[in-house]
Amino acid sequence: MLQRLAMGVATAMVFSPLFGWTFSSLWVSVYFAVQLLDLIVFGPINSGKVERMGPVRSAAGVVMLFLNAAAFGSLSIPLWLTGGPMGGVCAAVLAASGAIYGVINSPRSKQVLAITVTPHFLYMLATPFWMAWYGATTHFVTAATIAFLVFGVYCLSTWERMNKAAEAETAARLDADHRRAEAERIMAGRSVFLATVGHDLRTPISAILTGAAELERGATDGAARAQAALITDAGIMMKALLDDLLDHAKLDAGRMTVETVDFNLRGILAQTLMFWQGEARAKGLTLRVEGSASMPHSVKGDPMRLRQVLNNLISNAMKFTTEGSVTLRLSAWFEEPSHYAILIEVADTGPGMTNQQLTRLFTPFDQTAEGVSARHGGTGLGLSISRDLAELMGGRLTARSRPGEGAAFTLSLLLPRADDVVVAPKGFNEESRGDIVRSLAPRAPRPAMPAPSPVVGAPPPVVEPGIEVTAIESSNDFDEDADRPLRVLVVDDHDINRRAVELILAPLGCDIATAADGLLALALCEASAFDVIFMDVRMPELDGRETTRRLRAGEGPNAMIPVIAVTADTSPDDIAACMAAGMTYFVSKPLTPAALLGALSHVLAGEASDAEEAETAAA
Repeated sequence: MLQRLAMGVATAMVFSPLFGWTFSSLWVSVYFAVQLLDLIVFGPINSGKVERMGPVRSAAGVVMLFLNAAAFGSLSIPLWLTGGPMGGVCAAVLAASGAIYGVINSPRSKQVLAITVTPHFLYMLATPFWMAWYGATTHFVTAATIAFLVFGVYCLSTWERMNKAAEAETAARLDADHRRAEAERIMAGRSVFLATVGHDLRTPISAILTGAAELERGATDGAARAQAALITDAGIMMKALLDDLLDHAKLDAGRMTVETVDFNLRGILAQTLMFWQGEARAKGLTLRVEGSASMPHSVKGDPMRLRQVLNNLISNAMKFTTEGSVTLRLSAWFEEPSHYAILIEVADTGPGMTNQQLTRLFTPFDQTAEGVSARHGGTGLGLSISRDLAELMGGRLTARSRPGEGAAFTLSLLLPRADDVVVAPKGFNEESRGDIVRSLAPRAPRPAMPAPSPVVGAPPPVVEPGIEVTAIESSNDFDEDADRPLRVLVVDDHDINRRAVELILAPLGCDIATAADGLLALALCEASAFDVIFMDVRMPELDGRETTRRLRAGEGPNAMIPVIAVTADTSPDDIAACMAAGMTYFVSKPLTPAALLGALSHVLAGEASDAEEAETAAA
């Protein structure tokens, strides 16, 4: 509409010296009135209220299309009358331009094409008669007639080519949309498949880790302990590979998300250093940290994903460094208006890498001759996932290395300042334990004893005062003065998971009841009182969350007891859903004795604190 109005005004101004301002103004007024009627007739279509007009309005639309073209081309008549043959040249150009405009604006509709170009062709076909009127010879009249006919054929063939191109473009777009929808369906199916397989694989991995831990604890000689430790390492490796595959699939499908919460950055770094101290000591390496005083305390970001990246980088450095040191270099500065620029570099004194290896460093499943994973084992997913997670957090992960000079990985992030000061956690909680185990890969064989002794001559870890490294707190904090065994209900649809929990709790002398589904668990809760319930989240018929909601809504003896969610889904949304259902705490699959006992200790300590507060209030 605006284009037509502007073209009408420009045309009237161009020919106003020939017609005069009075005629030009009158013509523009009539042309604008036609455009206004056009806007009214096609209003329902232009506004999107309807997809197809009724028969009356459609007929009016046909008339308006014809009038639009006829009104614009009508200037050819006064051009011939007032300008003579020279005005006729202008009239021919005007009619030809109108015909081209109609061809361009009539895609995929022969009816619209015929309506919009017919007035212009009629004006052009009148040209030979005007020429004869002004005394042109037969040869000129015939030449003009043939030229206009050729021009008409050219316009029709151009419209045909444009129509075919438009149809091909539409078909290609539809095919691309179909392929994209098919690819999204395949990706969604693969994600569901991986999630299902991953959830099912965690059940046997839990049994492997639980059984190996019990074998190692009950072993009577060094050989048996070493064999049990080997099984544990294999189980941890299986879990790490499974987690990496699931993370890679989520990142590949664009379904990985990061959260933004306030957390203590120094606490995360301290936990990470504390975790890798034993590994460095066992390999005879020095674990250093530099520049810790520059790091801010509280920032906003995703602590779980940051911890995952850090552990992947340190694990990689430990894997390829046989002597020397692994150094964590830290630097940070304040960026306006309220952000911190964070640089975390993990440098090692390993063998280094060639340029060819650096170019393939972040390629998953790289098994080429120059690929690191081909020479040193592993899937190559850890660094690829770390790079993608860094980008997802709005940062960047880069690497530099030379053969024989070690390697250095630099993580750069821009983190907002936290709203509140966050206190650093003491030791390892369930969250940090679950995050750290994700980065574990095949490591050096562990000593036979559960508590490894330092290697003779190995340098101690070097830690600056800026980051405090605290000792790992014991998770076996149970009330030894209780006059009855702890009554525990284990709810899981897999028998192997129920047996694994029973095996872990058996040394504590617990009175354990089991249920294979939520309905049976509710029935048991009506008949007996328990001290704590371990509730699987994914179960057929009645899942763990709905079972907990019904338990909390009832008035039975177990309506208020702690319910620990046992789940393989540990994303923030999944944990929030468990808490919203009334669950007290959670422990992630695969189950390990330390994780399960830590969760039990946590909820029992919370119950004891609540009881003390109630007694204090009553007093």
